[in-house]
Amino acid sequence: MIADEASLSRLMANAQGGDRLAYRTLLKECAHWLRRYFGRRVLANQLDDLVQDTLLSLHRKLASYDPDRPFLPWLAAIARYRWIDHLRHVYRREEQALADDVPDHGEGDEDEIVARISLERLFAHLSPAQARAIEMVKIEGRSIAEAAQSCGQSEPLIKVNIHRGLKKLASMVEKAQ
Repeated sequence: MIADEASLSRLMANAQGGDRLAYRTLLKECAHWLRRYFGRRVLANQLDDLVQDTLLSLHRKLASYDPDRPFLPWLAAIARYRWIDHLRHVYRREEQALADDVPDHGEGDEDEIVARISLERLFAHLSPAQARAIEMVKIEGRSIAEAAQSCGQSEPLIKVNIHRGLKKLASMVEKAQ
């Protein structure tokens, strides 16, 4: 079967009416669609768990589906929320693993180390010039002139790198919320 909008909507409406065969077919088709959707977004060893979590969410939300609205955007929204939850879980697990590997340097250092790790992850999404400009001016507290001299760039370029880098970081943080 081809999982097109009309077929999936019809299957969902029948499943809401108690048709077990329609429900089983719907879950099978949704699983295929979800594998394609998540296949480009997660590691292969995480795919099955994420598909199953999403199918469970679909099951829990079965009664909330409005048959007068398109099915695929509804499924995509559920998948997106499951994916974001998955990313948060993976991020926390990695952060905890990194925090566990860091030797104890005393009280309060752990927060600084975790903040630095988070910052490095964010900086990985920026160009090296943007990350360095933000690091020097906004974190180390250097002046624009000092940063320009240290980086071998003009002051206006430092300002542009800071502006564009902070704008990109703000956009990433907004999308994650």
